[in-house]
Amino acid sequence: MADQTSTANQWPADAAPYDLISPARKRLGWALMAAATLGLLATILLQILYKSEVDTIGFETWRPVVYAYVLWGVAIGIGQVLTRGEDGQRALFLLPALLFTIAMVIFPTLFGFYIALTDWNLSSFNGRRFNGLDNFWQMLSDPYYRNALFNMVLYVLAVLVEYVIAFGLALLLNAQIRARKFFRVVFLMPLMLSPVAVSWMIGKSLMEYRFGPAATLARHLGWENPAFFSDPITARISVMLLDAWTFIPFMMIMLLAGLQAMSREVLEAARVDGANAWQTFWQVTFPLMLPVSVTAVILRIIFKLKLADIIITVTSGGPGGATDSVSSFIYREYRDRSNVGYGTMLAMAYLVIIVVFVTWLLKLANRFVRNVN
Repeated sequence: MADQTSTANQWPADAAPYDLISPARKRLGWALMAAATLGLLATILLQILYKSEVDTIGFETWRPVVYAYVLWGVAIGIGQVLTRGEDGQRALFLLPALLFTIAMVIFPTLFGFYIALTDWNLSSFNGRRFNGLDNFWQMLSDPYYRNALFNMVLYVLAVLVEYVIAFGLALLLNAQIRARKFFRVVFLMPLMLSPVAVSWMIGKSLMEYRFGPAATLARHLGWENPAFFSDPITARISVMLLDAWTFIPFMMIMLLAGLQAMSREVLEAARVDGANAWQTFWQVTFPLMLPVSVTAVILRIIFKLKLADIIITVTSGGPGGATDSVSSFIYREYRDRSNVGYGTMLAMAYLVIIVVFVTWLLKLANRFVRNVN
């Protein structure tokens, strides 16, 4: 009876499952996870400091790091079970997703930051060499990169015009018009095409300077030199039109879905109160569509921030870098100059800019929707 009483006092009835695990088992689990983590970090450090004289132990490739990472994942799983019991067993279902995210997202990002701090040109025989912040200072003084950032501001602002057009098309396709289903399919066709295909069909064919139908029509209308991609301003506008023609249907279909989900009773009540078409749209339809509109605009901006394929195919950034986006400029830095270190620095800086900008944009959008509502 005394033993039973002492045992009951040792383990309270309301004790959590974590408290029922013995201290020795917890120490074993923490020690296993710590040892596996130290082993993984040591393997990565040896890989980074790899020299040709240690190639006999296999560090000429990243295979030892992969093996160490797999063993680390197994050790983390066992350690979770040892230290947390049933909660650790439940955590095992999340472990594969966590390991995949670390391997496919976090590690490449960290490795990219390391490459950004090196002088690595594939056309050079010197290989990769650490150069600190030299690439960063070069980026700050690069006029072509600043021009690409300026172009991205213009391309993002063009989303507002695309939104107005997409909203108008959505209102049109939501109205009771003839052949409404046919027009919905027709307006969605550009979204079904690859931007590269659109670039060749329109940019390289219809808008071709000598024999393109668009250039021929422009000559008949009085434009003596209809070169759509030779003047910087005209080239930027042409790229915006090509990209808008491709992705306006994306915004249109989202807005159309929002319009169809809207309650008809609200619109009928506005008409009964004597509101005309403009008042119904501005005071009823637009406020109710605001959450969908914000979502469509933000998604379109995210797509716009990675604009590259149309520019690479049609203009290659020309004339003189006038149409370059940041993505197309980084692509040409890799392809034309084989400058991996500097190109990675540009990509990492652009990644930071995108994260900061999208985070700020989401906060601004939430505040705007709350204020309107």
